[in-house]
Amino acid sequence: MRRRPAGPTSASVEGGRTAGEHHGTASGAAHGDWLTRGKDGRLTLYALTGGGLLRWTENAVGGPEWNGPHFVPVAGLTHLTVVQGADTYVHFLGRRERTGADGGRNVDIVHAVQYQTGLALGDWRSLGNPFQGPEESGSPAAPVGAVAQDGTVHVLLRGEHGGLMLRREAPNGKWRAWEDLHGGGVGAPAAAIAAADGRIEVCAAAETGVLVWRQSAPGGDFAGPRGFSLRPVPGTVAALETGPGRATFFWTDAESGGAAAWRAGGWPAALGGTPAERPYAVLRTSLDGYDCAVLAYRGRDGAAVLGMGGTENEAAGFWWYELAESCQGAPALALDGRGRVVMALIGADGRPRVARQGDGDGLDLTRWDTLGG
Repeated sequence: MRRRPAGPTSASVEGGRTAGEHHGTASGAAHGDWLTRGKDGRLTLYALTGGGLLRWTENAVGGPEWNGPHFVPVAGLTHLTVVQGADTYVHFLGRRERTGADGGRNVDIVHAVQYQTGLALGDWRSLGNPFQGPEESGSPAAPVGAVAQDGTVHVLLRGEHGGLMLRREAPNGKWRAWEDLHGGGVGAPAAAIAAADGRIEVCAAAETGVLVWRQSAPGGDFAGPRGFSLRPVPGTVAALETGPGRATFFWTDAESGGAAAWRAGGWPAALGGTPAERPYAVLRTSLDGYDCAVLAYRGRDGAAVLGMGGTENEAAGFWWYELAESCQGAPALALDGRGRVVMALIGADGRPRVARQGDGDGLDLTRWDTLGG
């Protein structure tokens, strides 16, 4: 996409309220990578709120102090997905619902970019609505996305007939038309991953099992979907690159109720744990000298759960820890500027909380800090 420098930080205003005057309470967790690390090493946390989104940013690399919330008004925003590219630009994909002049409901998908930590977002631009006819105008669900290595944004949406729709940028920076990737029976958001080799891969739970779409080459067309007779719980699928150009998909197994890890060409590996009903937060890092996959999710009772195991070594076991904190939606994971694992969640009271990896062995988290608002 065509890049432009970000402008200075500004206080957003809606209905006479500045960012600092907003109540600072989230209405729920965003989808995707809503805890991000910028080029300067500072973390930023984003959350959905009434009339827009909220943003908190670390004052210094590694914290512990944060500034915010900064309120960004987006009228009619009902869902928010956050994705980040290798260039560290943060992309916001939303579902916007407004009332037209005729009193009808108009729904479209919107996109905005934040180029640098703590600075203003770019303009929100409509990507339209791939659904045809007024009776379907409210049908688009929450979009998901991925940013290829060259910065090209890919937006994915469940289609009218349960397949997958794609809209992506062209090499000249303009947006291509919506593309039908076909498929059927997809009822929950897919999981998309941008591999280091430049390709995008997508996995979705469907009525018949699992569907996978893959680019044969960076920037190319998508092959598939290829179907697999597996049984993930819809809405729980997440993706992590665990080898060069190789994705591992994590989900809750519909039969066992525990977590499972799967790579194309193999069988799912049981990871244990308790049932999750939302996507897992996933992260790859080194713990005590071992290459590890770290997962976090919200259990059915609302408690946050953290787990870890060897990357692509699921047979060696996964270790799970139910935390004392409860949360709304899925938690988020990121590495801070000092290489420590940071876990974030939206508490039952709508306040964000963060905890960091301690200085000891393993993945013991320090105390939970509630961000101000």
